Amino acid sequence: MIKVRVASRAQAAEGIAQLDLVCAEGRDLPAFEAGAHIDLFLGNGLTRQYSLCSDPAERSFYRIAVLRELTSRGGSAYVHEALTEGATLEISPPRNLFALDETAEEHLLFAGGVGVTPILAMAKRLSALGRAFTFHYCARDRSRAAFLNELSTAPFTSAVRLSFDAEPDTRLDLDVALARPKPGRRLYVCGPGGFMTHVIDGALARGWSGDQIRKEHFAATPLSASQDQPFELVIASSGQIVTVAADQTAAQALEAAGVFVPVSCEQGVCGTCLTRVIDGQPDHRDAFQTDEERAANDQFTPCCSRARSPRLVLDL
Repeated sequence: MIKVRVASRAQAAEGIAQLDLVCAEGRDLPAFEAGAHIDLFLGNGLTRQYSLCSDPAERSFYRIAVLRELTSRGGSAYVHEALTEGATLEISPPRNLFALDETAEEHLLFAGGVGVTPILAMAKRLSALGRAFTFHYCARDRSRAAFLNELSTAPFTSAVRLSFDAEPDTRLDLDVALARPKPGRRLYVCGPGGFMTHVIDGALARGWSGDQIRKEHFAATPLSASQDQPFELVIASSGQIVTVAADQTAAQALEAAGVFVPVSCEQGVCGTCLTRVIDGQPDHRDAFQTDEERAANDQFTPCCSRARSPRLVLDL
């Protein structure tokens, strides 16, 4: 882990705090690639992931932007209330689950709301490489759109297209934005679930292939738990059987039984808890795995996923 200090804090937009983190020991921070995120180990015992939106060429600080969620489970509220200038905390080295394909001929970047954070880093990297790209940034209104001043003066400002729900004349036109889905083009999208579905479904309907599209969720789509049933987990190494109650996650049941599985986001987004399944059929509820990975049914995320079969045998 890396100990960092909040060097500066600003209001990036309504409800969005921008934090610049520097190494507490005065050294450069590890290099990262556009699309990467870091884990923040918060003082209230929670771990949360936030994308880096600073320039990948810059190592003296990491910049993140955090939206205070109205239904915060403790993460964003802690960041907004406790991480003031001068505060210290520990973070993980950067990890990248949303990589930029730098070999592609052209890139289309789609950001919704605070999903602009990894997309902004991508734009900075592509601009430095001199690659062709278009940056579509959508928000409810200008007051809720972060980094507008930075985007208006960036070297790539001519590539930026702003769309706001409150300004119908700026509406995102997918027929125009997603035209010409030739093989050398790549599409990246990050933001709220509804926004991502709109862009991805729109792309597929207009002839884009799945392997041209890269996405990053900030949260898995919530599912109703009213029909959840108990199931069993079998620990392959010991034969121990752990029962997961209807109102309990598999991760909670494993922890209560003394079986360690690393957990971070608790929403099926980060992949930290991904566990190999030897037998049984998972009920996948994560936003981390690809459709092909889910179809293989050989791993699942115990923080949020369940079982379609009576039991799952885990490689633990």
